[in-house]
Amino acid sequence: MLPMKSFVYYAMFLLLASCVTINVYFPAAAADSAARTIVRDVLGENPAANTEDAKKPVDKDSSFDVRMTRWVSVFGELLNLVVPQAHANADININTPVINKLRASLKARQPKLQPFFNSGAVGLTKNGLVAVRELGAIPLKQRNLVKKLVADENRDRNALYKEIAVANGHPEWASDIQKTFAKVWVQESPSGIWVEDSNGKWKQK
Repeated sequence: MLPMKSFVYYAMFLLLASCVTINVYFPAAAADSAARTIVRDVLGENPAANTEDAKKPVDKDSSFDVRMTRWVSVFGELLNLVVPQAHANADININTPVINKLRASLKARQPKLQPFFNSGAVGLTKNGLVAVRELGAIPLKQRNLVKKLVADENRDRNALYKEIAVANGHPEWASDIQKTFAKVWVQESPSGIWVEDSNGKWKQK
């Protein structure tokens, strides 16, 4: 059996070799951060950064973890040298005229939609859109208005997801961008709203 240090070297070599041919990847962390920036802007919320992880005590007795951290750091530097193109694409650009216009449209519509989110008449779908969940919860004279608000909202959201992918030179990322936003919309929205789970069932957050 290989010593732990030799095993780590061997694993890094295999992973490094497999990464040499990588040119572009979907930067999930950057996409999450970009989505969170937009969603918080649209919702008009600026929650404080979560500092819980920073408060967790460090296990000083875990010498193996310290060594592994050092190896991972070295490995990261190697990856930066071997696959610079992949790392160069690790940012998500969300500052274009089209994206800014869509953000402004979503933000302007949010106060009109929020009462219907609060009442449960409208909910967040599993694919990052909105839907009329309970038509009976909407006064008859407002139903056409709500249907139009929902249609306009979905039009802008679909356009936003596609535009972010296009603006970053990767139209094929549109579905991943949409999945990221779908998660972030739910996480950043206030408690009490209705959301659609992965099985298509509605539940209250």
